[in-house]
Amino acid sequence: MIESVEGIILSEISYGETSKIINVFTKEYGMIGIMAKGAKQVKSKLRAFTNRFAYGRFLINYKENKLSILNSVDIIDPLKNIHNDLTLISYLTYIADLTEQVVKQTSEYEEIYNLFINIILKLNEKLDPMILTNIIELKYLPYLGVRLNVDSCSLCGSKTDIVTIDVSSGGYICKNCYNNQPIMSQKAIKLIRLYYYVEIKSISNFKIDNSTKEEINSFINTFYDDYTGIYIHSKKFLKNILEI
Repeated sequence: MIESVEGIILSEISYGETSKIINVFTKEYGMIGIMAKGAKQVKSKLRAFTNRFAYGRFLINYKENKLSILNSVDIIDPLKNIHNDLTLISYLTYIADLTEQVVKQTSEYEEIYNLFINIILKLNEKLDPMILTNIIELKYLPYLGVRLNVDSCSLCGSKTDIVTIDVSSGGYICKNCYNNQPIMSQKAIKLIRLYYYVEIKSISNFKIDNSTKEEINSFINTFYDDYTGIYIHSKKFLKNILEI
């Protein structure tokens, strides 16, 4: 069955001397494997369009639960700004690896696809990559079966006098329930909630000081470590890049 699907290549595997298998996250079917015959050949019309992070419409002979066959690719956006920036590529690599893990744990792939693509497009606009990464990390939590309470106190349900947000408690802590939990700045507390609920397409720019960004990023890193059980090697590489 010949179909046109929208998607982005998350990984590729060599197949023989001239072909490759591309793993494409698609809007229509989630993750699918596609055989790109002859794509490694210098003169192949598929060669330039079957590399990792190619984002386009893939004309395929779709085979459910089997390898589909690639006929052609029409690039939607070349994502030039990302491909020309090592830092942005490093962020995208981590976000893509995280997305693969999330897709494995839910059937809501169209919602995840839309979140993923919208974040990539904002990344390509050169908006702050750490902020964008933290936003997608927070938005993926429900699909991982993890709840972060940013609407009321995690212990008593109060919506007033929130003094901190605590990893071990799973979210906000009010003044009455506070019991020596680590204190976060009020700015970070409010921004975490904003990140959680913001409509990605509406983002134009965030002007946040570095100390607050680091505070939020550290909280999310710890929260992921404690609650998701996900380890992604590219995140360690990303941290190394940022420390250079």
